[in-house]
Amino acid sequence: MRALLVTSAGVTCAMALTLPLATSATAAPAPDLHSASFRPPSTSPASPGAGPPAVRAGAAEPAGSTQSLPLAPLAASSDRVAGAPAAQGLPQRDARPFSLVGVVWDDPEAELHGTVQVRTRTTGTTRWSEWQDVETHDAEHAADLGSAEREGRTVRGATAPLWVGDSDGVEVRVRPRSPEASDHHEHAEPSDHHGSAQPQDRAATPVPLPEGLRLELVDPGEDPAPEPARSATTGRAAVTPAVFADTPPTAAVLPEALTAEVAAASAVNAELAELGATAIPALTQKETLESVNAAPGAKPYIGPRPKIITRKGWGADEKLRERNFAYTKTVKAAFVHHSATGNNYTCKQAPSVLRSIYRYHVKSSGWRDFGYNFAVDKCGNIYEGRAGGVSKAVLGAHTLGFNTNTMGIAVLGSYGSTNPPAAAVTAVSKLTAWKLGLFGANPKGKVTLVSGGSNKYRAGVKVSMNVISGHRDGFATECPGARLYKKLGTARTSSAKLQGR
Repeated sequence: MRALLVTSAGVTCAMALTLPLATSATAAPAPDLHSASFRPPSTSPASPGAGPPAVRAGAAEPAGSTQSLPLAPLAASSDRVAGAPAAQGLPQRDARPFSLVGVVWDDPEAELHGTVQVRTRTTGTTRWSEWQDVETHDAEHAADLGSAEREGRTVRGATAPLWVGDSDGVEVRVRPRSPEASDHHEHAEPSDHHGSAQPQDRAATPVPLPEGLRLELVDPGEDPAPEPARSATTGRAAVTPAVFADTPPTAAVLPEALTAEVAAASAVNAELAELGATAIPALTQKETLESVNAAPGAKPYIGPRPKIITRKGWGADEKLRERNFAYTKTVKAAFVHHSATGNNYTCKQAPSVLRSIYRYHVKSSGWRDFGYNFAVDKCGNIYEGRAGGVSKAVLGAHTLGFNTNTMGIAVLGSYGSTNPPAAAVTAVSKLTAWKLGLFGANPKGKVTLVSGGSNKYRAGVKVSMNVISGHRDGFATECPGARLYKKLGTARTSSAKLQGR
């Protein structure tokens, strides 16, 4: 079903400020090499995650950084099996401040069959954490095989990122799995018949670690400045009109400066909020229905629009991502994920977690942007994810094989053995009631999707799924964690009710 169009006043003015945006369903146009906003990729030889810090211009995004450290063989342990590959890692060492860690390697098709554990030291102290496990299988959160994002970039294999908080010391060890060890995360080869996965025969020889292992230490940078005070009469932010940072100063213009990249990312939401807004305001059901172009007499099933914190609101550095946006045709389904970054964050820290994941996705893993379309924190706050417009069918990199015509929602945290907060599940219901409603999808319904190729369904296989599905429904993975997966039935029911079904 075609998407319902959202109406707006002043869209033309806002869009006139932006750079040309992608209109293709799957591919973004080549960057304009003569544009003042064009910035070539980093050619720093230091590391895959290295690069110059973000340049501040006017009210630029908070700067962050990535330290990328090559791993080295560790001394053999007494219980090492003869002939087994050596473990790799780093002994305890100082580092510049960081808050998130992960491990990457050269070949995105290679699996890390083993365990990754880290210890970190809280900044300014001598206190070291216990060993923490890092989720090693993260390949299923990626662009589809054969897509422009996957084939046109230097993409790397990567573990899930782990949030460790403000730290200045680290120790890491990566141990290969023995051939006999069972691994419930083991990816399986899809069958030729019904598209279901069949276990692979385990190799009788030791499984080597991937080549080019590196430890990524991510500093999210500072939080963005607080939103300006709102007008008592209109409720709108009391800000002057926004212009680009390179606008020549004049006596008549004293606005908040926006970089070209920030303005472009904001302008695609101009139908919903002012240019440069840090949040898209919530609407009532009546206001939401009035904001769409429905046929006369039609009764669209659309939930009330929830408040959504924009990329500017959580401080995304818009210079990190690719300049243009990529879209798919529609949104038929929503895949729910957990970020697997751990639960040791406060809701106040959620923007920092997002900036860290974003930087890890782009600078460390080689993706074009933040992978998920939306994120939800433990307090139920909803965040804009991949750039392109929250009401639009933005092509994400969240569910390998099923990114086309879907959206991905990441609940920040790890929910394999921990129950997701009720506020987070409610937020998923509110978000899907609105976004799926814009495209005519029933949250309690079924949908047929065509696999682009995964370890569970071969490319071209037609699969019947719930409109609100868990990541594991499209890929043999633990995501979104057993506890969160069990809550998806509640989310479907609540979402449909919010739509008025």
